[in-house]
Amino acid sequence: MLVSIDSNVLAYAEGANDALRQDIAIDVLQRLPNSETLIAAQALGELFNVLTRKTRVPAQQARQTILTLRDIYTVIPTTAESLDGATVLAAEHAFSIWDAIILVVSASAGCRILLSEDMHHGFEWRGITVINPFLPQPHPLLARALGQ
Repeated sequence: MLVSIDSNVLAYAEGANDALRQDIAIDVLQRLPNSETLIAAQALGELFNVLTRKTRVPAQQARQTILTLRDIYTVIPTTAESLDGATVLAAEHAFSIWDAIILVVSASAGCRILLSEDMHHGFEWRGITVINPFLPQPHPLLARALGQ
């Protein structure tokens, strides 16, 4: 089952903000098979921004983090078509354009799950479900992806 990871989950895994969420994010990322985990290029750009602006990580260190993630996981590009679809999704469902891009490219890549804390938990669209991995009870799809 293909899973896409939003920038907020990646940021927590890198130590931004919250130690409890960091532990959860790291655990989830370690338990998901790398071959079934995808990251939208948009999410990597957002992560770079969070690391350099909010957590004050030096730009070269943030760049290395992005390159490492790019080497571990498949990166899904943003295309003109996905941008068009994202504008529709943002207009119809009140997503930010940036979240909509991540959702559209993830769905287009065949992901069943998008792990995100800041999108609408349980939202289903074109075969993909947004799941907040930080909730006390894991969503059944996430439990299945983690082999529980």
